Amino acid sequence: MIHFRPGSHVHRLVTILSTTGEFPTRSLYLLGNERVFKAVVHKLTTIQQFRNSQTGAELTCRMLTVSGRGRNKTIRFHRSALPILEWVSAQDYYLHAFRNHKFSGDAYHVERRHRVAEAVAMCMSAGLESRPYVLPKLQGECISKTVPEFPCLYLARELKRVDELGTNKTQFTRLVGAFFSDRECRAVYNTRNAVMKWSGMGEFKARQSITDIARLNAGISRVDSAILFAKSYDTALQTLLESDRSRRMEFRFDAVYRHIHVVTMDENGVRLLQLLSVPDWNEQLLDLLFDPEQRSYNKGQFEYDACIDGVYILSHLDGDIARLIRFRDALRMGAGPSEVLCFPFQVEFLQEFLGQATQFKTIDMSAVEEAIGQERRKFCLLYTSPSPRDS
Repeated sequence: MIHFRPGSHVHRLVTILSTTGEFPTRSLYLLGNERVFKAVVHKLTTIQQFRNSQTGAELTCRMLTVSGRGRNKTIRFHRSALPILEWVSAQDYYLHAFRNHKFSGDAYHVERRHRVAEAVAMCMSAGLESRPYVLPKLQGECISKTVPEFPCLYLARELKRVDELGTNKTQFTRLVGAFFSDRECRAVYNTRNAVMKWSGMGEFKARQSITDIARLNAGISRVDSAILFAKSYDTALQTLLESDRSRRMEFRFDAVYRHIHVVTMDENGVRLLQLLSVPDWNEQLLDLLFDPEQRSYNKGQFEYDACIDGVYILSHLDGDIARLIRFRDALRMGAGPSEVLCFPFQVEFLQEFLGQATQFKTIDMSAVEEAIGQERRKFCLLYTSPSPRDS
């Protein structure tokens, strides 16, 4: 007998399938130990007896099916297991969202659902809420505080339901959701491990729709940031460069969204996602690192965070690749000596992207996590007088 209890592998699988309908087998590592989850999935494709540890209810069924092949190999509920959705209060939502358990098997729709599923898995690992049947429903009629105070992800499906008549605006968008945190709203995309085809006009309209939703439900007047999940930084960069082919400059990825935070789908990405959910964390850190007279406060002729002894310093700790591109363009125009503050896992990409002329200073993510919200005296400053290069 398998005991169904919060925190177990089975509970985790039921939670994400109840939200996304299906999950790619090749991304099981996002849920935890890949070898263990593969074994659990294999076991659940055979008839098992389940017992709800909280209510005592029991069910004997085959919980999962695995179908498809290669990139599209996918995990779904077996129809006999649908009653188990009542154990997580998700059956009504699931049957409505996925047409009474009927799925289109074509590659486009499978790929689309897999993009969403991976984004949800990242949020689950980061401890962020993304279950539509738990979150308050969004509305499009008046200004009302609907979005909860805690960080959460609203899936694209829920965004489209706010205005059924406006669905045609976003039907071709690659958007997978909107991430709300404190006073910010960020569009969410997932390029996975391949270059994402960019639909400039569609994404421009999608941003307008998200802005309207954020204004009505969270009192947020502007949405100019996005989170881009990716297998690697290189894939994310190629996605941005691919958008350069747009005939109209205003429809480029980094024109539609002024800030694009790359979150790799691994443990480092989970921790960065947690940081991005903290209000003003990057600004707090910059205040800890630099004296006020060293800060640019976005008032310079180009984008940088501080200048010490003629060296222009950019913090890439938030993974903002759009800002990084603008910083590189300024350096190519002869802005001056440069340095980038980053996490160790970002160095290899940054060295290749910016070249040998730029120097890099790393900081452990654990130090940033500990520093946020602490007093300046408790933080070991990286930059000490007279020059950052002396440390």
